[in-house]
Amino acid sequence: MKAKAVVVTIFVLALWALPFCDAQENCAPVVERTGVATMKGKPVVLLGHEVKVGQKAPDFVVQATDMSDARLSDFQGKIKLIASVPSLDTPVCDLEIRHFNQEAVSISKDVVILFISMDLPFAQKRFCSAADIKNVKTFSDHRTADFGIKYGVLIKGQRLLSRAIFIVDKDGIVRYVQYVKEEGTQPDYRAALKALRMVAASP
Repeated sequence: MKAKAVVVTIFVLALWALPFCDAQENCAPVVERTGVATMKGKPVVLLGHEVKVGQKAPDFVVQATDMSDARLSDFQGKIKLIASVPSLDTPVCDLEIRHFNQEAVSISKDVVILFISMDLPFAQKRFCSAADIKNVKTFSDHRTADFGIKYGVLIKGQRLLSRAIFIVDKDGIVRYVQYVKEEGTQPDYRAALKALRMVAASP
C-alpha cells in the first residue's frame, strides 16, 4: 500500500509540473527569487528570471478571451505596455485596468495595452464586458504559466501572477520595468505612463 501511495504521489506531482515543462525549453529548473514582492505584508517567492531594461523581450504564449493562442510577437511593430496582475476580480486590479483603459486612448495609436492574469479566458471576457473595458486586451496565462515564468512574475505555490508592468518598444526591446513591491497596492501610474509616452515619442 505504501508503494502504491508513493507512485500516486509522484504521478500527481509530475502532472502538476507539466505546465512548467511546456513553458520552458528542455524543462530547465525554474529560478526562484526572494525579496522582490510581498502579499499582505508577507514575502512571496517569484519564479523565473527578472526581466531588465534593454534586453530582448521574451516571446510567450497566452490565451485570448476566445480561447485562441496569442503571442507577444503577434503585436510586432506596436509599442506594448504589459501589465501582469493577480486577478481582475479584485479591487486593486479592477482599479488598475480601468485606469489604463481610460489612459490608453490618449497616448498613441501605436500603443497596445495587454493585461495578463491567471483568470480563465471566459472570466476575463465577462469582466471586460461588465466593466466596459474596450481599450485594453486581456489574456490568460492559466494553461502553462509561460508568461509568468519568462517574465519572473509567477508566485510560487499560489499559481498567481505578481503585479508588474513592462513596456516593450516596436523592435521588441524592453524599455521599462516595474515590479510592484506589495501585491495589494497599485503600480506607479505616473512613472509607467511617462515612460510609455517617451517610448511612443521616440523616432
